[in-house]
Amino acid sequence: LHKEYRRQRQMCIRDRNRERRFLVLLGLICISLIGGALYMQVVLGEAPCPLCILQRYALLFIAVFAFIAAAMPGRRSLTFFEALVVLSAIGGIVAAGNHVYILANPMVSCGIDTLQPIVDDLPLAKLWPLVFQVDGFCSTPYPPILGLSLAQWALVAFVLTAVLVPLGIYRNRRRA
Repeated sequence: LHKEYRRQRQMCIRDRNRERRFLVLLGLICISLIGGALYMQVVLGEAPCPLCILQRYALLFIAVFAFIAAAMPGRRSLTFFEALVVLSAIGGIVAAGNHVYILANPMVSCGIDTLQPIVDDLPLAKLWPLVFQVDGFCSTPYPPILGLSLAQWALVAFVLTAVLVPLGIYRNRRRA
């Protein structure tokens, strides 16, 4: 009986460590995506639109919550921050999905006149304008990467995050 308990405890610890490594990797990927967006903005001259900036916020929130979750000692706090990761990914899905729709329907405006002041008034836009200030239009098409627009790639990333994090929670909590 004692050996079985120790074996189950070791599996639980191993699963939790795997979950933490996944969260750190997710956070690093999100930070890298923001870095890629900055490269495209500064080096390639591709100006970010309001929806691009909102996607950057979603990526930043996912990264911050993933890093915090990975550092949490208890299962409840870990799950709480993982839920915040999923909520941030859902916000990213909304922004990226809207962006994909606008790119597919160029006659539709993303509302730069109404959305730009709101996004530009957010605290990070004032603190770090290079990264979080609007400078472009959502309907501007940029060259695709491997056949998909940046908004489509962002949508794929947000959907994967919103699906894989809960699956990881379910898988690891089911064993515990």
